[in-house]
Amino acid sequence: MSEHSLPKTPAILIDTTRCTGCEKCVRACKLENGLPLRDRPWRGQGAVDGLSATRFCTILRRPDDHFVRQQCRHCLEPACVSACLVGAMQKSPEGPVIYDGGRCIGCRYCMVACPYGIPRCDWDRAVSYVRKCTMCYPRLQEGKLPACVEACPEKAAIFGNRDELLAEAHRRLEAGREKYVQKVYGEHEVGGTSVLYISDIPLEFLAWGPDLDDRPLPELTWASLKKVPPVILGMGGLMAGTYWIIGRRMKLAAQGGSAPAPSEPQAGEPQAGDSTSTTQGDRDDHD
Repeated sequence: MSEHSLPKTPAILIDTTRCTGCEKCVRACKLENGLPLRDRPWRGQGAVDGLSATRFCTILRRPDDHFVRQQCRHCLEPACVSACLVGAMQKSPEGPVIYDGGRCIGCRYCMVACPYGIPRCDWDRAVSYVRKCTMCYPRLQEGKLPACVEACPEKAAIFGNRDELLAEAHRRLEAGREKYVQKVYGEHEVGGTSVLYISDIPLEFLAWGPDLDDRPLPELTWASLKKVPPVILGMGGLMAGTYWIIGRRMKLAAQGGSAPAPSEPQAGEPQAGDSTSTTQGDRDDHD
């Protein structure tokens, strides 16, 4: 791939029938991103070879020696981006979905919003940053292939313009009608993705459910998230008012408690305001 040859809509086509499970793509990804080569179980991780904060792509082993690579799908209209309140998840101008850890507040809304369950939390950090594949965005800007694509010896993954890869995918499906499930995974689901699959086994297990429709998820997430600012302002005003009222009552109570208490009258002394009491001078006047 030469300099300045970044496709208009960069994408990856994965043909699972060509994958042998060698995991050279996984190793290349780790080396490119400075991740440890050895994996260990993480909180919430089903297996040590599943996606994690140190494993941005992985090979899932299915029955009958089927191997399926799992990684960020780089949705055309990403739900994780629309769910991020601070813009830590971003869709780059070129297309790949990237992440700015400097903005992240650790809310993990992106993890909930992703229909493919891709983002992972780095539990080893005091601030639990999110980690995921960025399609080797810095390499793409330099005119290079994604590391995983470059490392695949079987060409199970190829890189190029999304429209051209879709045409190639449909060509393979037509030529192998008895071989492939007649579907390009990622062509239409949730508005389309930039990582496409063709396979000889159903791949619905890669998503949170088998019934993903074509509607982009940001249309759904925005309907809820656009209500967040007024709700936050309303709750903030209510809490500020409650704080002021409680503080005012506590201040008045403290002032009342610090006033000097009236002295008790001594035995035989008349009490102030007692109209029935008389003084010695009064008695003398009557004499």
